[in-house]
Amino acid sequence: MRVQGDGALTRVAGGVVQGTRHGEALLWRGIPYAAPPVGALRFRAPQPVRPWAGIRDASRYGNVASQAYRGQFKGVGPGVPSGEDCLTVNVLSTVTARRDRRGLPVMVFIHGGGYSAGSSQDFAGQGVGFVDSGRVVYVSFNYRLGALGYLDFSRYSTRKRPIESNLGLRDQIAVLKWVHENIRSFGGDPHNVTVFGESAGGNAVTTLMATPSAAGLFARAIAQSAPANAVYDRDQAAEWAREYVAILSNETAGQFTDAAGLLTAVTAEHLVEAALTLQLRTPDAFAGMFCLAPVVDGVLLPERPIDRFRAGRAHRVPLIIGTNDREGSVFRGRVDILPKSPVRIRTVFERAPARSRPAMQRAYPGLPNVRTAADFGGDYAFWYPSTKVADFQSRIAAVHVYRFDIAPRLARVAGLDATHGMEMLALFDQGDARIARAMTALGGRTAFTQAGDRMRAYWLDFACTGTLPASWPAYTEPGRLTLVIDEVDHIDSDPRRDRRLAWGPFLPDV
Repeated sequence: MRVQGDGALTRVAGGVVQGTRHGEALLWRGIPYAAPPVGALRFRAPQPVRPWAGIRDASRYGNVASQAYRGQFKGVGPGVPSGEDCLTVNVLSTVTARRDRRGLPVMVFIHGGGYSAGSSQDFAGQGVGFVDSGRVVYVSFNYRLGALGYLDFSRYSTRKRPIESNLGLRDQIAVLKWVHENIRSFGGDPHNVTVFGESAGGNAVTTLMATPSAAGLFARAIAQSAPANAVYDRDQAAEWAREYVAILSNETAGQFTDAAGLLTAVTAEHLVEAALTLQLRTPDAFAGMFCLAPVVDGVLLPERPIDRFRAGRAHRVPLIIGTNDREGSVFRGRVDILPKSPVRIRTVFERAPARSRPAMQRAYPGLPNVRTAADFGGDYAFWYPSTKVADFQSRIAAVHVYRFDIAPRLARVAGLDATHGMEMLALFDQGDARIARAMTALGGRTAFTQAGDRMRAYWLDFACTGTLPASWPAYTEPGRLTLVIDEVDHIDSDPRRDRRLAWGPFLPDV
């Protein structure tokens, strides 16, 4: 219900918004943090919010970013409003927080989905468990996905029709600036912001840590299951852009003679369908790569994040980073985008130095059988790049590393184990969600829920104080102490050392 004069009426950049109140909780949804990126602003960097008259209703989520509802990358259901006008932010706070003049720490979550799907609505009640602690203000948001956010068409830019790169990344920086400028109105401290994300959202976190213009916008970072190396140079990005334009031109029967005119004129639905076609081709044509990803454009992103971490030029902020026990096991059938098939694995081996290949075969005995191939693919995309980020960042800032091992019994029976995304069900307290009920049908629900409670407590401690309990020691290269989150949490020193040593010479550029 709408409530007047109870603290849910708030002034932000652009005007006044009216949120909703449920007990002590205050919620604002769908607040614009930039101008709608439509028409002449399609493929442009986010522009300032356009002011509105009167009081804007902030009781409903804004549009999710344009995305596919079928195929390999299935996003939200077709009944959820979507579109290009999607640059909105949501804030979850409390009446008590609004009265605290000091301001509470702020947690800003970046959703995953391969930069092609997902939204700030992905988990029912997202953030409630954090805010109910009374310790933080919680922020989530939508950003541009797919071709509209993560293909680099800047080579087709003209004076008449300028086109910029890294639009999704620019959106993320824009929302962090919005938080910095507006969060005090919601009871938050703009100087105590933790940015965290999972999967593509984890990649966003590690990329933001290497983006100069994001300096000072967050004090701490948490990267969950981050494909931290999925950032490509301009030549690779240009190759994907050329292929994409050819797909789009074919789908529109060659109605346009220039790329800029084509990209400007077609509908968002055409752009989404062409991106889906490119995505389906990429895993076989470019084994181990993701066509929708940030690009080293020399403007916003001056160098590969992994190189910036290696050189000690990433932002000097404390970091939690980690992965799940078996990241690759969930990528099956049409969602198998990892280098798991014999052909893709062979391609990856051919790119590696010849002297490094025997050690890799020993580290993954039986490769390419199904289970071992899943572990190889998951480690390639998520685990090994995350270990390198941890190594490099630990030289200049405090780092804590985790591995999420617990999984409900049915997930183990199905051969998934603690796979990619599993920790999100625990972290966001999704025990009553349909998928969680199904996975715990054979038992393990209590232990899984309790692991999520502990994980959330760790995240809260880190966001509020920058420190963690003594039971989770800091990560340094000699010991590589890692918190293993399981039925009983424990510390392991340099887990999977044999795999780590094999990957070093196999992927020397990571």
